[in-house]
Amino acid sequence: MEAVEKPSVERSKARPQRASSWQTRTRQVPLPSRPLLMGIVNVTPDSFSDGGRYYDPKAAVDQALKLVGEGADFIDIGGESTRPYSESVPVQEELDRVLPVVQAVCKQVSVPVSIDTSKADVARAAVDAGVEIINDVTALTGDREMLAVVQASGAGVCAMHMQGTPQSMQDNPNYRDVVADILHFLLDTRDMLEAAGIAREKICLDPGIGFGKTHEHNLTLLAHCWRFHELGCPVLVGHSRKGFIAQVLGDKCANRCAGTIGVACALAAQGVQLLRVHDVGPVKQALQLFEAVDGP
Repeated sequence: MEAVEKPSVERSKARPQRASSWQTRTRQVPLPSRPLLMGIVNVTPDSFSDGGRYYDPKAAVDQALKLVGEGADFIDIGGESTRPYSESVPVQEELDRVLPVVQAVCKQVSVPVSIDTSKADVARAAVDAGVEIINDVTALTGDREMLAVVQASGAGVCAMHMQGTPQSMQDNPNYRDVVADILHFLLDTRDMLEAAGIAREKICLDPGIGFGKTHEHNLTLLAHCWRFHELGCPVLVGHSRKGFIAQVLGDKCANRCAGTIGVACALAAQGVQLLRVHDVGPVKQALQLFEAVDGP
C-alpha cells in the first residue's frame, strides 16, 4: 500500500477535494454536489426520536418504503438504540428485530440498504439478506469479529467516531481540539481499514455528531465538516433531530425538522456527501431549492 500523507490539523484556505463516489457491496454510487440522503428506520422501542413507532416489522417496512418514495438514496435499518445512556441488547434480540425488516426491504427497494449495528453476527446476517453497507457507530471496535465480516462480505462500510460508549459518552466529553482530534481518529480508522485490505473506495467516515460531544463540540464540528474531505473518503453526517437543535432554538419542545433542514443546507455548502435523516421528504426538497438558488 502506498504511503499516505497525514492531513494537516491547521485550517487551510483551500478546501480539499471531496470524494466523488462510494463503492458498496455490489454498486458504485456516484456522489453529486448535492448530498445524498440516508433514510433512518429504527426498529427499536427506545430510540431518542422515534422509539417504538417502527418497532413492529410491518410498520418498519412501510416506513422504509415511504422514505424511498420521498427520495431516500439509501435506507439505514437499526435494531439497537445508541442514544445517551441506552443499554445494549443481546445479539439474538437485535437479529429478531431487524432481520425480517431487512429481508423485506431488500426485496422491495432499488436503493442500497445499510445495517446500523456494531455486532458482527447481525452484520453478517444482514449482508446475507442483501444489505450493501455496514454502518458501525463503534468504528469496528465494538466486536472483534466485525472487521472480518466487512472483509469477507465486500460491503461498503461507514465508520463513526464516538468518545466512550452510549452508556458513558455524555458524562464528560473533552478534546484538545475537537476537529483535529476527530480528524486524526478518522485518519487512523481509514488507515486501519485499508491495511486490512478494505479499499478506500468502500470506506465512508462519520464524525459522530452527538456521540461524546458537548453542544459546543457539535456546533464546531458542523461548521468544519469540510475538513474531513482531507481523508479522501465520503463523509456522512447524522445530525437529524438531535438535541443541539433544540438547544440552539432555546425550546426543548420545538419540532426539530426545520432545524435539521437548516443544518443540512449548511453541510451541503461544505460539500458533505451523505446525510442520515429521519425527514427525507422535507430535507430533499430543501436541498433541491438550495442547489437551484445557490448550491455548492
